Amino acid sequence: MPDAALSDRRFSLTESAARRIARLRESEPNGDALMMRVAVLGGGCSGFQYKFDFDDTVNDDDHVFERDGQKVLVDDVSLDLLAGAQLDYKDELIGAYFAVENPNATSSCGCGTSFAIG
Repeated sequence: MPDAALSDRRFSLTESAARRIARLRESEPNGDALMMRVAVLGGGCSGFQYKFDFDDTVNDDDHVFERDGQKVLVDDVSLDLLAGAQLDYKDELIGAYFAVENPNATSSCGCGTSFAIG
């Protein structure tokens, strides 16, 4: 079942995402200890959905990815679905948001927060 894209267990973040994570951490009381966590959960309008939050703990099954001093945590199961993906931060006319450019997604919903793998 896994193809070449799923065996590529990398995850990256753009410069824009790293800058936004840094700004968000600065606004938190314990910001120095926080890392962005990106996870994939079942649900959403396309089958899976992305979840973004901050965490101050690295779990045993976490993979840590870093850019410009900003750390992103992805758990092992989520990384199977995010392999080769990139976290970006977009500031557009319709709004500002984190977006995952995921090569494993075969389709996604209009809002960009859920996806399917087929």
